[in-house]
Amino acid sequence: MTKISEITIIDDDAITVFGLRKLISLAVECDIIESYANGLLAIDAMKEKLHKNKPIPKILFLDINMPIMDGWEFLEAFIQLPIKDRVRINIVTSSIDPYDKKQWEHYRTKSHHLITFNQKPIDKSKIEDITKIAESVN
Repeated sequence: MTKISEITIIDDDAITVFGLRKLISLAVECDIIESYANGLLAIDAMKEKLHKNKPIPKILFLDINMPIMDGWEFLEAFIQLPIKDRVRINIVTSSIDPYDKKQWEHYRTKSHHLITFNQKPIDKSKIEDITKIAESVN
């Protein structure tokens, strides 16, 4: 079983967060699974970690449609942070809007982070695949 120190879930749907936590715990060994109900809470937490020289989670699960700050706004702010390590950002959505796929392509090419686009529902085998840590970029 893969060992990961910290994973963050950014999603306003409590049922999705519960399900992801359960699937993650079945697929990988993880010390901390944090969750935030919107992008603003999550980006503030990431900035605070950087300010305190604490590590940023290597894996994020990101919903697109959330109140206050949506997934795209979070992603825009996140890729501006001075994070040298490559983070695996898993967009997890039920959206079938072609705009969202286009946005994903835009951010995927704009950032050194590994950004994947995943349709809900997510099962255990998919979790095993998308919780692999992104290779470092030199």
